[in-house]
Order: sequence, then structure tokens, then C-alpha cells
Amino acid sequence: MRLGRRDDREGLFSGNKPHRAIIDIGSNTVRLVVYGGAPRAPGILLNEKVQARLGRDIGRDGKLAKDAMHLALDGLARYRLLLHDLGIERIDVVATAAVRDASNGPAFLKKVRALGFAPRLLSGEDEAITSAFGVIGAFPGAHGLVADLGGGSLELVPVSAEAPGDAESLPMGTLRLPELGGGDRATLKGALKKALRRSQAATPENGNLYLVGGTWRAMAVYAMERAGTVLTDPHGLTLTSEEALSLTRKLARSAPARLHEMPRISTMRSQMLPDAAVLLQVLVKRFQPRRLIVSAWGLREGLLYSQLEPHVQARDPLISGVSNFAIQRGAPPALATRVAGWTVEAAPPLRKGDERLRMAATMLSLAAMQIEPNLRIAQGIEWALQKRWLAIDNEGRAMLAAAICGNGNALDLPAELKRLAPAEALEEALCWGLATRLCRRLGARSMRSLEASRLSVEDGKLVLRLERDRAALYATPTEKDLNLLAGRLDLKPAMEVVDRLPD
Repeated sequence: MRLGRRDDREGLFSGNKPHRAIIDIGSNTVRLVVYGGAPRAPGILLNEKVQARLGRDIGRDGKLAKDAMHLALDGLARYRLLLHDLGIERIDVVATAAVRDASNGPAFLKKVRALGFAPRLLSGEDEAITSAFGVIGAFPGAHGLVADLGGGSLELVPVSAEAPGDAESLPMGTLRLPELGGGDRATLKGALKKALRRSQAATPENGNLYLVGGTWRAMAVYAMERAGTVLTDPHGLTLTSEEALSLTRKLARSAPARLHEMPRISTMRSQMLPDAAVLLQVLVKRFQPRRLIVSAWGLREGLLYSQLEPHVQARDPLISGVSNFAIQRGAPPALATRVAGWTVEAAPPLRKGDERLRMAATMLSLAAMQIEPNLRIAQGIEWALQKRWLAIDNEGRAMLAAAICGNGNALDLPAELKRLAPAEALEEALCWGLATRLCRRLGARSMRSLEASRLSVEDGKLVLRLERDRAALYATPTEKDLNLLAGRLDLKPAMEVVDRLPD
């Protein structure tokens, strides 16, 4: 759909051109999200919502409330102007359970079309499968059952082998749970158990339960606040079934007013969380997942991922996201690849799978050096721990942060990193950072210095070789860096000058 010409002359997004927009007309909110950056790991440039609550009266009279429709249409009119002025050409508009189930849903969509949009009404199966693609995009190799909780419905769909299975849509959205229980949580639990006994959904053997939707994310925020974790992004939060049941028992007894006292839990979510906690209890007991994993990627991101070419889908989302982030901060991937290659023999990835972490750590370490010295370490740690990177766990985040510390010669690692990763993993990453430090300080990141020098481990020594015409690069600061890295690796430092390094 096209509302205007592409015109980013003003550079409003600081190097990230907006290339896609999605408008999600849901039962609770009507949301506009503008995406830019790497297609495999798109960044959110604008995220705005109107809390229209279109689905609030569906259970009672089967219609979208007039005031809710007016609120939604006012928001959509604003979105139309924003998208026109930003020159965004590709716009997907989708409507889900509330519009799908309402008798006046077609009349509402006619008014949406009159604004210049081309909305697509998703069936329950379409909604479930699209959300499943969002999970697959965020968690390569995802294996389990996706539970997408919206305002009007709960979508269940198994995922395995990079593909969704048969989908199911149940009328158990957050706006409908109060009616199912009639204000009594025991009654609600009984109604949910009865409904789910009829469900054909099943968790693949040894599979996870992937939780998609704003209410599940609010529940994750609650869990993180209670645990006092240093991390703030609910995406990727992982719980055992026992941990989830303990959490939901606490939430089901909580008063919404007390929940709203947490700064990151809105009034709307605080009202929904106790009933949603009862639903999650029933889901856990019904499907017996190995783990529960919260996904910030769902319907909207599933639309993006499902439309990518297969070779783009196959890219590593961590590397794609970090590459796009680092290139805007003076650390192009080509340079990071050369630096990683220069350091690999001295500071190799020691465990299977660490290669990608090491590459991401190199890019972030080089990017951190482009900001003010007093901010580098703290800002780099924030990037590692708090940005929404995909396909990385808490230990991996801590390793990124440790590498950034090593690159800045901050060897006394913060206590929070030690709570997220074992000592041996942090030491490995710290050495990645020290090797990056030696490399960049040796020749100021010049390509000639990378070509004329080599770092290797030989007979218990860490050997730095330099071609003769670049021997003067080895001075007191470089000697200190070589000695520091060698000491951490339990090697003896050595420097040699050669006429020419072998190709």
C-alpha cells in the first residue's frame, strides 16, 4: 500500500531509513510500528498506540462500541498523516479478533478503507500462524507451542523445524476472561480447564511454551522486578514450569492497584494480569512445557519475517542486528571481521556456538570506542545487557559486556555480569576484548597495520610479528597491551620483526 513517496531527506531517524510500517488493529490497541535497519533484525523507529479497546463489548453484545471505533479511527487518521509525511511506501494494515468477531466489523473496515488504508482481516488461523513466524524469526530452531494472548482471543500453534503446525484460535482473550470467570478466579480456572480439554493443540515432545502478547510481557516485567534482575527487556525471559506456577499463584492473588505501583506496568495491564495468571496456570498444567519463553516478536514481526526471502531468513539475527547497530557507530562489519580474524588465534572461541558471540562482541567493542572515554564502558555494557538483541541468552549478553570491558582495560568486571555468566565464560570474553584492544591500538584500526602484523600462539608464547617497515608501531602502550593479554592467557609475550609476513 502506498500513501506517499519515499522521502527521508530530513534524516529524521539518524541513519536508519524507515522502510516498513505495520498497523495492527487489535482488540485492546490500535498500534503503528515503523521499522528500519536490517531486514532480518529490523529496528523499531516509531511505536505508537491508541488504547481503543475495540473488543470490550464483543462478549456482551457482539459489536464494536461506537466510542471505541471513533477513538480507533481518530488514531488511524493521525497514522495516515504520519506515514504520508515520512514517505513510507510499504504499509501493512491487519485487523484481528475484535473486528473479526463483531457484527459491525465490516462497517468499521469500510471506514478504515475510506481513510486510504487497505486493511486485511486475519482469520484466527492466519493470526496464529503469523505470530508463530514471529517466534521462529526471534528464536531460530524454536520448538514447542506458541500461545499468543490478545484482547479477543488466544492463538495456539505448534512450531518445529522452522515451520508452524496446525493453528487454533480460542475466545480467551484478556477482555473476555472476566466474563468467563464472573469475577471469581476459581470459576475462571474451571471454565478455562474445560475449554482447553477440548483443544486439539499439543506441545511437541520436550518443547517449550512461547508466550506472545503484551500481557505476557507485563507478567515477565513483574517477574523480573521481583527477582531484582539487572536486565530490563522481557524478551527472552525463560522460566521453568515450577517458576511459572509460583509466579502465577502470586499474581492471581494480587490486587490490580498494587500491580500498577510497579512503574513499568500500565493501568490496563495491571487489570488484566490476575486473570491472565490463572490462564497461564491452566496452560502450564495442560501442556507441560519444558520451559516458558517470553517473545516480544509476534504478529507484526511475523508479517515481516514471513515475507523475507529464504536466504535472508537464514541469516543470524544477532549478527544482523549488531551489524546494523555498529555500522552507524563507526564500526563497519568489514573492519570488525578483519579485527576478529587478526585476534582469533590468540583469543579463539572456546565453546561451540561462541563464534557468533565473539563476532558480535568485536563489533560492539569497536563501536563503543567511538564515543566519549568517560562513557565507553558504561554505555557499552548497557548496549550488551539492555538492547533487544535476538537469539542470545543472559550468559551471552554478559559475555558481550565482558568483552567490551576487556577492550577498555576495565578488568574488574561488574558484579551483575558475574550473576549472569560463569567465571570461565567471562574470562574467555574478557580475553576477546583484550585482543581487540591490542589490535586497534597497534595501528589505529588501519588496514595496513592489520596486513603488516600477526598475532599467534607458539610454544607457550604469545607472539606479535610485525613487518620491518611497521616495526615502529610497537611502542610502550602496545607492549603493555601484549603483556596484559599474554598474562591472562598464561603465556609469555614475544615480539618479532620480519621482512615480510606470509600471505
